[in-house]
Amino acid sequence: MASEIGSFKYEVVVDALPYIDQGYDDLGVRESALAMVEEECRRYRPTKNYLEHLPPLNTSAFETKLMSQEFERIQNRVPMETLSMKRYELPPPSTGRSEVSAWEESIDNSKAQLEHQWVRAMNLELMLDYGIEAWKAYLEVFVAMQAKAHTKLQHLKKEIQDVNWQRKQTQTQAGEKLRTLEANWVSLVSKNYEIEQQCVEMEKQIHLARRRIAEKEITPAMNGSEQMNGHPEENNEAEEESAMEHEPEQDNEENISPPVS
Repeated sequence: MASEIGSFKYEVVVDALPYIDQGYDDLGVRESALAMVEEECRRYRPTKNYLEHLPPLNTSAFETKLMSQEFERIQNRVPMETLSMKRYELPPPSTGRSEVSAWEESIDNSKAQLEHQWVRAMNLELMLDYGIEAWKAYLEVFVAMQAKAHTKLQHLKKEIQDVNWQRKQTQTQAGEKLRTLEANWVSLVSKNYEIEQQCVEMEKQIHLARRRIAEKEITPAMNGSEQMNGHPEENNEAEEESAMEHEPEQDNEENISPPVS
């Protein structure tokens, strides 16, 4: 059984940190939590027996025969029998005053009653003689049992306190780590947001620069085409002037070159 319990894998993970979590005492939090629990219990349909690793429960392990009879009587709704006081009564013979057997039964009953009263008187005398010491001894045993139980209770309370202190320390350390990680997460998210903003701004600038470059490339081409198409006479004069400038240079070159023999 122990091996079965040890090998059983619990699928429930408790992620609550009550020592560092806040807001439990706020107005409406408890009611909201209870409503959520009720809603989950209402729509939850278990598909697995979580006690299948345990043996079947034996409910009659500690029942005695008398207890079983009493449980059966209660289940059948039979009223309980009242206490019979007949043995403590001294009735006269009911069948007749002349019958010997009836008188003998009545005399035996009276002797039994007398013996019972004598035993009670003897018990009272014994209680007067030894009852005080018996009660003292019983009280001593009771006090010792109480002291032992109190010691065990204090030990259990100390263990509970140690467990709670360990839980608090563990959760406090986990809370500090969570706060550090949360701060790092916030910082990284802020940096990512800033980087995204810068990327968007740079994309805008690149788009604007590309647009300006495209406009600058289009403008000279349009000006050149306008000059070529709009002033043909000026273009011809410029060509004639450039040709006249190159002719003297050719003449000089001819004069400088030596005669061919």
